[in-house]
Amino acid sequence: MSEATDRPVDDDAWARACAEDLEAEKARRRAQYGPQPGTAAEELRKLIDAVADKLASLPSPLFGAAAQDTVQQIVKQAKSAAQPVIERNPDVFDHLAAAGGELLAAYRSAVEGQERRWTRRAEDADVPEERTGTEKRAGDPTDPRDEGPETGQHIDLD
Repeated sequence: MSEATDRPVDDDAWARACAEDLEAEKARRRAQYGPQPGTAAEELRKLIDAVADKLASLPSPLFGAAAQDTVQQIVKQAKSAAQPVIERNPDVFDHLAAAGGELLAAYRSAVEGQERRWTRRAEDADVPEERTGTEKRAGDPTDPRDEGPETGQHIDLD
């Protein structure tokens, strides 16, 4: 018998070692950076609880105790209405969070593109033009025709 066959075969040894390494890395990161944010549904629950706690702790000398009781009742109703929705559809909130991230990236891209056009115009304004008159090249960033129709201009779509 060889040494390789003398030991019992452990098919899951690699998987177990990887899982242990992953848990050790997660523990190291938690110690270094603190707890990771949860899912979007968990974060929404935390937000609702934080807002409810803040509203409940606000002193309201202008409105009195009756108003404070009304605020607490409204907060309880809002929490009781939101909790079942969050519990039934946790994936929806993850998708909404991802969609919000994509919308933010698209907005950022559009703003950066506009800023590039603005800075090119400013740079072009500093450089004297060698062209005469109203000659414009195709794709010229200073050409107002490249900006699309103005608000008062009629466009015939037929």
